[in-house]
Amino acid sequence: MSDQIKFIVDNLNKEPFRKNYNLITFDSLEPMQLLQVLNDVLAEIDPKQVVDIREEMPEQTAKRMLSLLGILKYKPPGNATDMSTFRQGLVTGSKPVIYPVLHWLLQRTSELKKRAYLARFLIKLEVPSEFLQDETVADTNKQYEELMEAFKTLHKECEQLKTSGFSTAEIRRDISAMEEEKDQLIKRVERLKKRVETVQNHQRMLKIARQLRVEKEREEFLAQQKQEQKNQLFHAVQRLQRVQNQLKIMRHAAADAKPESLMKRLEEEIKFNSYMVTEKFPKELENKKKELHFLQKVVSEPAMGHSDLLELQSKINEINTQINQLIEKKMMRNEPIEGKLSLYRQQASIISRKKEAKAEELQETKEKLASLEREVSVKTNQTRELDGTEILKGDENKLPRGEKP
Repeated sequence: MSDQIKFIVDNLNKEPFRKNYNLITFDSLEPMQLLQVLNDVLAEIDPKQVVDIREEMPEQTAKRMLSLLGILKYKPPGNATDMSTFRQGLVTGSKPVIYPVLHWLLQRTSELKKRAYLARFLIKLEVPSEFLQDETVADTNKQYEELMEAFKTLHKECEQLKTSGFSTAEIRRDISAMEEEKDQLIKRVERLKKRVETVQNHQRMLKIARQLRVEKEREEFLAQQKQEQKNQLFHAVQRLQRVQNQLKIMRHAAADAKPESLMKRLEEEIKFNSYMVTEKFPKELENKKKELHFLQKVVSEPAMGHSDLLELQSKINEINTQINQLIEKKMMRNEPIEGKLSLYRQQASIISRKKEAKAEELQETKEKLASLEREVSVKTNQTRELDGTEILKGDENKLPRGEKP
């Protein structure tokens, strides 16, 4: 307790409080004075808390402080876990209640300032559903949510700029350096002008130099246009090759295929597409929705400090311990029916994973086949350009039925 009081007194004597306390004078404060000190610390974190508590009802003071402490995520320690006891301690200015609060606030003042600032804009006002039936109220609520999202984006960009390493002093130095360079270039141009004026026909030579510069710029522009047109032509040729390749494949399939093989191929394709639509894609969509919901929940919450992360980590460890204990109890019971069911579940899970893996493998194989067909088409066109002939594929090399070699 003495270390706690010493920490509080040391911080209250510093900026911005400058209370000029010592251990004896601070410990001898009246309950009303102690509450005023707590209120001053809260006002430093949130300027809206600047109040003279002598002009405020005790219940109103306790309610206001409890509301802000809840936003700041303060949890009463030790024997103050009972909220009624904690609330009563705030009303009466009890030292066992006020001292831990002061110690907690003064440890993380800058972090809590940021949290209180964000809470003003990120704590959403819940509008009852019956009021949202009104179009005006619904539109206003929608604008409110859009502005909240815009604030999140702007605040994130502001934080990134603060941590990016840029500073106004560096920018000013860069500006002054560029101005000095500008002055030096102006002086250099003036010197060159004076030297040129002594040359005969300098006006005509300057005119020719300007024309040369204009023509060079035009040449660069035309070269850039030529390169762009080459790229467009290359992409157009690639699209043409893909379409021609697809047309050849469709013609071969129509010429050689039988109705039974076509039906079988269509049935297989329908089965594969049905599996993708009814099983694989819905699972992936559900997983993405869960991930999106989790990320939105994380973004909507105020920024977490190091102490909050430690607290969450301790909860995770505790829950993992409970899970391990439950697993051990279940293994000790070792019920035969449950064992059979778990075996069937395991087999079904393995089959499901194999099915998903094969579907992904089939999809990758299709993409690889399409890529190879495009590559074959490109090579065929290159060969045709070299010698004017076309290389026959395996199917094209066969003689038609009834024709003798």
